[in-house]
Amino acid sequence: MSRELEGLTSWHADWSGLRVVVAGAGVTGFSAADTLAELGADVLLVAESIDDVRASMCDVIGVGVLVATKEEPVPAPLIAFAPDVMIVSPGYPPRHPLVQWAQSTDTPLWGDIELAWRVRDKVARADWILVTGTNGKTTTTQLTAAMLNESGFRVAPCGNIGIPVLDAVRDPEGFDVYIVELSSFQLHYASGIEPYASVCLNIADDHIDWHGSHAAYEQAKAKVYAHTRVACVYNRADQATLRMVENAEVVEGARAIGFGLDSPGPSDFGVVDGILCDRAFLEDRRDRALELTTVEELASLGLSAPHIVADILAASALARSYGATPEDISRALSGFSLDHHRSETIASVNGVSWIDDSKATNPHAADASLRASSSVVWIVGGLLKGVEIDNLVARHLSRLKGVVIIGREKQALVDAFGRHAPQLPVRAIETDDTSQVMVLAVRAARALAAPGDVVLLAPAAASMDQFSDYAHRGRLFREAVIAEIGGEADDTSASRRP
Repeated sequence: MSRELEGLTSWHADWSGLRVVVAGAGVTGFSAADTLAELGADVLLVAESIDDVRASMCDVIGVGVLVATKEEPVPAPLIAFAPDVMIVSPGYPPRHPLVQWAQSTDTPLWGDIELAWRVRDKVARADWILVTGTNGKTTTTQLTAAMLNESGFRVAPCGNIGIPVLDAVRDPEGFDVYIVELSSFQLHYASGIEPYASVCLNIADDHIDWHGSHAAYEQAKAKVYAHTRVACVYNRADQATLRMVENAEVVEGARAIGFGLDSPGPSDFGVVDGILCDRAFLEDRRDRALELTTVEELASLGLSAPHIVADILAASALARSYGATPEDISRALSGFSLDHHRSETIASVNGVSWIDDSKATNPHAADASLRASSSVVWIVGGLLKGVEIDNLVARHLSRLKGVVIIGREKQALVDAFGRHAPQLPVRAIETDDTSQVMVLAVRAARALAAPGDVVLLAPAAASMDQFSDYAHRGRLFREAVIAEIGGEADDTSASRRP
């Protein structure tokens, strides 16, 4: 390493001439390359492919581009470039040849999150609130942002939610606080961040193919609590998150704040007689609680599914730690709606409800979605990412009326249903035509459904085997439902199931 990096902890430090390789040409990679070029660094962007628009933009901003093939993942020009540091996009797992080459040459590895933390003072040194977990990250990030926005703070939800943190840092308007959604990939490459508050919502098997083991996945998630200054929010129903807090090196005085659907203890958020309560941020917390909202009110807003209530409690804890009042939280919830493809009711016709939860991309999310209904025709399947599916299948047999399997990794699901429910009607969709997958799945589900049933798209798997992303999968599901049911469908598609 030919440059000292310890002093590069400000936008206003001297970044000129620093040689940086950015691995990945997606949204995150380009954001990092653009930032570094603005700082005056010498930047080489390396990727397996890059679209024409980004390639042209790199040329304009003075960033070199190098395509690394599978045959030569570490090209000779990259080696000759001799980078001082490599910025790794989340799509590059630790076993990738480019990452392993950097480690073998003692080239420091940063993610875009660490870079953003170092240059966070371009406009104003905003606080960071970090959100991670296997499921519920985006909803909790959006909720927290809405609550603090209602309090009058200038808030930027960013990170894995779709807006790179570096873009928020460079916004000329400036912010008081960033609500940063972090994936396990981003946390793996992050260090040195000192968040105001942090939460890991839950932990279940996911992305085992990327991390190599559940232990490595959990270790990455646990980094969210490192150096937290004020509030470490954890899930009382998930002991792994409590262990993370107990083992974290935090700033002296940081508090552990629990949330859960049961009655809260002092320093907790929870539910008592249908009332969501704060027993953490009030002086007399041993004898009193503050009311935030009610389950009945949330039901009227389509926000009363148990996993959504849990997200609301977690977000409330984060927002209260930063100064939001109970009244701010109540007002924010009254205007809040879930993203599309998250427990979204597409139609309710002839006693059958059709629900799009395409965002349930792992078994833990699908488990929460299935629990919200008592009689389900389940559309499931996709890229399982190395996770085990048997427990999920066995847990929900009593509520399943039938199953429609999509995706290219069908055999594991077919075998699981064969072992646990050989009498259950199971239909596997045999087509590689993306435009036809949901058409055939909806037809198969309609044949299995009866009045009182829910047809639920909760794939428990990633989508990239047959679709561009979970949103693409959800859109095609919606289109197929509307086409199959015809004019009977309620085309508002803005409702959420209670």
